[in-house]
Amino acid sequence: MAFLVLLLAYLAVAVYHSYKPLPPGISVAMPLRAVDEVRFLADYTYIDEQGERRSEQMIFDEILRLIAQAEQLIVLDMFLINDFAGDARHSLRPLSREITDALIRRRAEVPGLEVVLITDPFNTLYNGVASSHLERLEAAGVKVVLTDLTRLRDSNPSWSALWRIFFRWLGNSPDGGWLPSPVGPEKVGLRTYLTLLNFNANHRKTFIADEGDGWVGLVTSGNPHDASSAHDNVALRFSGAAALDLLQTERAVSHFSGNAFPASPEAPSTESLPQRGMRLQILTESRIRQASLQAINGAQPGDAIDIAVFYLSHREIVEALKAAQSSGVALRLLLDPNEDAFGRKKNGIPNRQVALELTEAGVPVRWCDTHGEQCHSKFLMLRRAGGEAELILGSANFTRRNLDDYNLETNVRLLASGESQVMQQAAGWFEEYWHNRSGRRLSVDYEKYRDPSRRRYWFYRFMEASGWSTF
Repeated sequence: MAFLVLLLAYLAVAVYHSYKPLPPGISVAMPLRAVDEVRFLADYTYIDEQGERRSEQMIFDEILRLIAQAEQLIVLDMFLINDFAGDARHSLRPLSREITDALIRRRAEVPGLEVVLITDPFNTLYNGVASSHLERLEAAGVKVVLTDLTRLRDSNPSWSALWRIFFRWLGNSPDGGWLPSPVGPEKVGLRTYLTLLNFNANHRKTFIADEGDGWVGLVTSGNPHDASSAHDNVALRFSGAAALDLLQTERAVSHFSGNAFPASPEAPSTESLPQRGMRLQILTESRIRQASLQAINGAQPGDAIDIAVFYLSHREIVEALKAAQSSGVALRLLLDPNEDAFGRKKNGIPNRQVALELTEAGVPVRWCDTHGEQCHSKFLMLRRAGGEAELILGSANFTRRNLDDYNLETNVRLLASGESQVMQQAAGWFEEYWHNRSGRRLSVDYEKYRDPSRRRYWFYRFMEASGWSTF
């Protein structure tokens, strides 16, 4: 009888926390806002014509510039802000220290400046180690918000139900660890690993600040994380009402994590939204999936879709791409080979398995030519034969965890003429990779990482469906 009661409790917890209501303000599609100033930013790491590995970076240079001029409010929501390096062997840019120093310096220069950093508890290994960056920020008066992941749905319910019933109540402590850290030389306790197996995260990468008399927002795929500093990433920087919409989505995370949020402006009324011209929309969580599927499924023969993504495994996205290919849409897919993770070799799952399926359906696939770093962008561009274009980018990989209301994610959706400067920049970025232009070796043929193993294919399918995956 006791076993039956425990089994029923386990099943009830697993089901409830897989489908429970989301906190207010999560999984939203904000209005399409008119926008004038939009910039596409990108970070590259590549092999040059002399065979040397080089990096060109724009994203965090722009964030550092915006921090240095803010007068009223800075809000960052960054998944990773730490110097965990794993077994990375290449030289690393100390992005976590650069951002920490910049925030502390600017707050000292402008004492009335409000600064909020929202981040994921992975940065303390779920309270298993101390974070010098977060401690310094808090000492300088920055409001540090560790996201309450227990309020999110469980992506790995077969484990998380056990964790919620038996282990969550144990808490954690940075003292007395005895197990090797998964990301560095520190020692951690067993409770860190028990929490890690939930595989959920605040995976957002956003920035908002005042600029002059207005507000600027930035959404990216990049983290201020030293071991990620050489990753290839993309971002959109924009001004106006959409930046205040982005601010509203971050206010929601702070509130459900039990933290007050500084007084800040509200976005203007949505009574008269633009129907034409350049328009930008903030998307979070499953609304990213809906917009991406709408773009793919709405493409017509003669239209073109280019996708560059770190992880591709979501079954609805995969099936939509196959259908678009068969209907005459010109598709190109640029994938990370899932070869490297901070000095450690990976097994290629899920991208090589999905690439096999898509190439068999006729979709052209190339791999990013990585050398220790990751091709970390999340980018979808639709160019219509009539001249209009749609761009969706941000933090969300095309996976079940990222698109089905498990992780916290933020993307932006931009609608504009394909001839606009920002769309030309985004299209040119993809062409650089696809054709290895400007003396950069950025991509390689599909055959280099082709994996025909049916065993690994079905292993990917099990991992995606069950939640027992890190993607």
